[in-house]
Amino acid sequence: MTTFDALASPDAPSGDDRREGFRENPRRRPRTLFQALLSPRFLLTAWPWRALAHSVNTMFVGWALAAVAMPVYLPWVVFAAMLATKPWDTLPAVSMTAVFVVGLVMVVVFTPLIALPLGALERRRLPLVTRGPFSSGHRPPPPGLWGWVRTRCTEGATWREMGYAALLMPFALAVTMVLGALFSMAIVMAVGPVLVSQGGEAEIALGLTTVTTPEEAVPYMLLSPAVLVVLLYASGILAQGHAVVARALLVGPPKDELRAELSQVTESRARLVSAFEYERRRIERDLHDGAQQRLVALSMDLGLARLDMEEGSEADRRVAAAQAKANELIDELRELVRGIHPRVLTDRGLPAALAELADRCPVPTRVDTDIPRRLPAHVEGTAYFVVAEALTNVYKHTGADAAAVHAGTASGGPGRPDTLLVEVTDHGPGGADPARGSGLTGLRDRVAVMGGTMELSSPEGGPTRIRVELPCGPIPPTPLT
Repeated sequence: MTTFDALASPDAPSGDDRREGFRENPRRRPRTLFQALLSPRFLLTAWPWRALAHSVNTMFVGWALAAVAMPVYLPWVVFAAMLATKPWDTLPAVSMTAVFVVGLVMVVVFTPLIALPLGALERRRLPLVTRGPFSSGHRPPPPGLWGWVRTRCTEGATWREMGYAALLMPFALAVTMVLGALFSMAIVMAVGPVLVSQGGEAEIALGLTTVTTPEEAVPYMLLSPAVLVVLLYASGILAQGHAVVARALLVGPPKDELRAELSQVTESRARLVSAFEYERRRIERDLHDGAQQRLVALSMDLGLARLDMEEGSEADRRVAAAQAKANELIDELRELVRGIHPRVLTDRGLPAALAELADRCPVPTRVDTDIPRRLPAHVEGTAYFVVAEALTNVYKHTGADAAAVHAGTASGGPGRPDTLLVEVTDHGPGGADPARGSGLTGLRDRVAVMGGTMELSSPEGGPTRIRVELPCGPIPPTPLT
């Protein structure tokens, strides 16, 4: 353990602890700076010196931040000076606007670049005054510079770090003024008799009192250690307040807490999916066995009624029209039931259901499947509706003259579920864009609920390819990194 690590660790043993074999009662040793400040033994622990080290570091970090962030706040200083030194009616509008715009650009461009490394540095300093863990709360960005910029600019952790950077400079100034004033007072009081004994008209101003002789300075010299004690307590209070603000703005939730929340979300998502599948099957069963059967019986009754009527009569024509409408309604209801949950998918599995979709599609469609076994119901259902929606888009939006569907399973490796791969390709003009409301966003959301991924490739001139990967097991959690 290095010297800094020993100083930074709240649990680092002292020499007495090592000699006593760690037999000291833990309750006698404050484990946090806040507990130490409330303890009468505060000055006998390492916490005053840890807090003082943190406060001194804060002053240096604040001064460095003031120098580095000069491009950010300098335009605003100029803007404020122009407002304060000239009457409103004489302010140059063009110059004021230019300075304002430059200030905004500097804030947008430079502040995140300053706040991100500052937040990392401050999390490294926090162990001096508080206990960890100190995770950043940042999400792992996707590959590429644009992915990093988009992720960092849209997450709350970056904006909190920017707010912390804005607060650190005035806080560092306050620490410098308080500790500098106390330290200067202690030094002047300690050497006061020497300063006033040089002869002449030397005098020392100590608040409301002025000291002119060594005899008057001796009592203040004896009180200088008390000022140092006040300095240590003031440093502890400032460091504790700084730690509270820094922890609130710079430290994300612990990974254990994130994992627990993620587990709850995953379980609730699995319950919602199961409830949705059960409700869909119930609706399909009620329509198939209830309303559809009644309509079939009604059509048969109308056919039997026509047998008792004179062929070609007005009543016969009306009954025939009613029977035709009932048959049309039966066909529409069958299509509706098939759209909710096709019977062939339940009875014969995904390959047969995809073949039926291809037969019903107006665009010539080739189906190639390599699925040796039945898959979980939620996987088959999701794959079926993805292909159905994709083929509908091909017919309605692309004008393609051919399409192809490929579905197969891939091994997931030891301890991991297999993966269903589904690809739908059409030989249309391409240029598909989810932002234009073509149903692709809904497909991606449906696949994401099942823990899968969807990729779209649609260059201008075609072809358009939709690739979906679905895990053939329980709905997996999003990986935590």
